[in-house]
Amino acid sequence: MNEIGGYDIEDLEAGMSAIYAKPITEADILSFAAASGDNNAVHIDEEFARTTPFKGRVAHGMLTASVISAALAGHLPGPGTVYLGQTLRFKAPVRPDDTVHATVTVKELRPEKSQVVMSTVCTVGGKVVIDGEAVVMVTSRARRLAECAAHTDPAAIVSQSSEAL
Repeated sequence: MNEIGGYDIEDLEAGMSAIYAKPITEADILSFAAASGDNNAVHIDEEFARTTPFKGRVAHGMLTASVISAALAGHLPGPGTVYLGQTLRFKAPVRPDDTVHATVTVKELRPEKSQVVMSTVCTVGGKVVIDGEAVVMVTSRARRLAECAAHTDPAAIVSQSSEAL
């Protein structure tokens, strides 16, 4: 693991997975609308939303997808992870007060680039609401050690060793 609690590329194996759950609250939906500028009535106006095929308000798809980001950054691979790409397929709506469970699973390791391909699935009540795939960059213990060695002055090490005698 890295110094901030995330997995290094050397620690990961195909099949490893983690789950993060988040209730999508009314406050989350309104805050996301304000932050993103997406004030679509299907998200914020119950009366209008009842006239749509959804028959009521739904959370923003990207708000729901953000639970994947939390799973990747907070759990697997964890702190130090950088998003490089994400595909998303929206399968079903998420409603206010639903709890979204994001499951992230290591599919493929690309150690030469410190990249990981992750399966990403969000469910509500066991039903898939989003599926997709993420590509992330993670930290590398080997890279840290190589950089540390490259920045260490061998003369300083010899000098320190001599002083200890």
